[in-house]
Amino acid sequence: MMENAFRFFRGTCHLFYEDLAAAVDFPAGPYGWICGDLHLENFGSYRSDNDQVYFDLNDFDEAILAPVTWEAVRLVTSIFVGFESLGIEQRRAEKMAKLYLKSYAATLAAGKADYIEAAMAKGIISDFLTGVAKRKQRIILAKKANLRKRRVQIITDNPKHFKLKRATKEALAEHVTAWLKVDEHSPYNYKVVDGVFRLAGTGSVGLERYAFLLKSLNKTGYKYILLDMKEAVPSSLSRFVSIAQPEWQSEADRVISAQRRMQNRCPALLSTSVFRGKSFVMQEMQPSKDSIKFPLLRDRYRDMYAVIDSMAMLTASAQLRSSGQDGSATTDELKAFGLAEGWQEVVLDYAARYAQVVKENYELFMEDAQRDGMADEAEEIEKEGKAAV
Repeated sequence: MMENAFRFFRGTCHLFYEDLAAAVDFPAGPYGWICGDLHLENFGSYRSDNDQVYFDLNDFDEAILAPVTWEAVRLVTSIFVGFESLGIEQRRAEKMAKLYLKSYAATLAAGKADYIEAAMAKGIISDFLTGVAKRKQRIILAKKANLRKRRVQIITDNPKHFKLKRATKEALAEHVTAWLKVDEHSPYNYKVVDGVFRLAGTGSVGLERYAFLLKSLNKTGYKYILLDMKEAVPSSLSRFVSIAQPEWQSEADRVISAQRRMQNRCPALLSTSVFRGKSFVMQEMQPSKDSIKFPLLRDRYRDMYAVIDSMAMLTASAQLRSSGQDGSATTDELKAFGLAEGWQEVVLDYAARYAQVVKENYELFMEDAQRDGMADEAEEIEKEGKAAV
């Protein structure tokens, strides 16, 4: 989070909603399913269970039933914070924020969920998805794993991979082996070859997360795949939402249930498991998962316009797709909200003002970090992290 204000914003979702819940006269709007931590880098590509590549919302760790405007205002705030961190002028951020809200409202008003896949994408997103779809599984696996016959294992000199202690590794391998045998969403006829602790995601630091290399016992199809196993914890929004939530079997069940409702198609192998009393989200590690690189769009206004417009459509589509489920607003209620007047200006004003709050909080955070020597401590932890795991 010391990198810049935008990274700080990404890592402090709980602060954002604590302040938003206390805001006076903020338009709540109807309740719907939201991913909870929507920002510019929580859209991306992934290969789905039908082997097609999609561009969509891709992080549901904080997913919850909440006012739909909460989702929109977090994304708009991320435009103001993110653009300033990239050195993009305020006037352009304001134009993109207005565009997002206008397109979001228009999609709700139309009442029809849409999606983006490689075959139907346009402009830079089309180029993005076409490039992703062409990536070969073998090439990506080669970057993350050593597949030589005598030493098949996940590469641990990757800065995000850490060796596991033998007892933990054996227990995890036994757990995943059992999951492979009984879970209906697990890959058929694979075995565990290797496993590592995986560090990924600004908001996931401190959670247990593992990557496993699986080998097919069949003679056809991909010989190896990578499995991601990520701990699920309660949504940081849960303290601030008053509406009753469904009774989930586990936190992982909450995450994937919301994801299945909101995404057009889900990633391959999406499922859950429980290891040592903690629930985990299981899915194929996404070798094709990427997010749009906004620094490259700084001087490409037309491309930036198309991306923001698509993000707005996808946000509204996710809410329409999941409408009328476990307390969420119906499609007609969302349509009426999309047509309503006045709320867009309030959301825009709140996001612009709160972007300054994020900047001030980040500056305080950096002052504390420098005073307490957090930068040196972080460097030391990184050096000793592998032994600790």
